[in-house]
Amino acid sequence: MPAPLNRLKHRLATGETLYGCWVGMADAYAAEMAATCGFDWLLIDGEHAPNDLRSTLAQLAVIEPSPSLPVVRLRDDDPARIKQALDAGAQSLLIPMIETAEQAERAVRATRYPPHGFRGVGSSLARASRFSAIPDYLTTANDQICLILQVESRAGLAALDDILALPGIDSVFIGPADLAADMGHLGDAGHPDVRSAVLNALTRIAASGKAAGMLSTEDAFIAECEKAGARFVGVGIDVLAYVGALRARARQFIPG
Repeated sequence: MPAPLNRLKHRLATGETLYGCWVGMADAYAAEMAATCGFDWLLIDGEHAPNDLRSTLAQLAVIEPSPSLPVVRLRDDDPARIKQALDAGAQSLLIPMIETAEQAERAVRATRYPPHGFRGVGSSLARASRFSAIPDYLTTANDQICLILQVESRAGLAALDDILALPGIDSVFIGPADLAADMGHLGDAGHPDVRSAVLNALTRIAASGKAAGMLSTEDAFIAECEKAGARFVGVGIDVLAYVGALRARARQFIPG
C-alpha cells in the first residue's frame, strides 16, 4: 500500500486553479467549521497564528475528511520542524521567507527521504504512515509531498529564477506583506510598486511551469493576479472574516 495520493499536488500539476482560505484561529473546532465552507484548500498557519505541533495535528485531523485539502505553513525552514510536520501527516507544506536557491534546495531535501534528501526515518511510529499501516510509506512518500515556497523579499525576488529552476518545488507563493515592508512600504501591500512586483513575480512563476501562489481579500487584485498566472489563490482569512462580521454586527447596535 503506497502513501496517500496528494490531491493538492495532483490538481496543481494538472493546471487547475485552486481557491483557499487562511486558517489562523489555532483551534480544531474553528478549522472544522472552515472545512464545511467549500474551499479547495485550507492553510493552517504556523507562522503568525499561535499554533504548535499538537494544534496543527488536531486541525489536520478535522480537515482531512472534508473536500478541502490541508496545507501547513511552518514558522521557518528548520528541517527538524519540517520532519515533525510531515510525520504528523501533513503532505503539503508552505515554507516562508525563502531568499536563495540554496535555502530552497535545502527545503526540498528536508522533505525527501534518502537518497533524494535527508528527512529522518521514523515513520513506523508516525501518523503519516497510519502508524505502520502503510507498509510502502517510505518508498512512496517522496512522490506525494507538495512543497510550496514563499518568496517575500527583494532578495527572494532576485533569486526567483534560480529557485524556479530547482526540481521538487510544486509552487512558489509571493507574500505581499513582508515584501511591502522590505520595499519600504510597511503596512501598504497595496502600494503600486509592491503590486507591480507581485504581478511580475507571478508571471515568472507561471512561465516556469510551477503553480504561482498569492493571497488577497481584494477581488479586483485577485483577478489581476489570476490574469498574471496565479493558480494557488488565497481569497480569505478566517480571523478577518470572523472579527469583521462581529464588528459589523456590534456597530448596528452600539454607536461609536
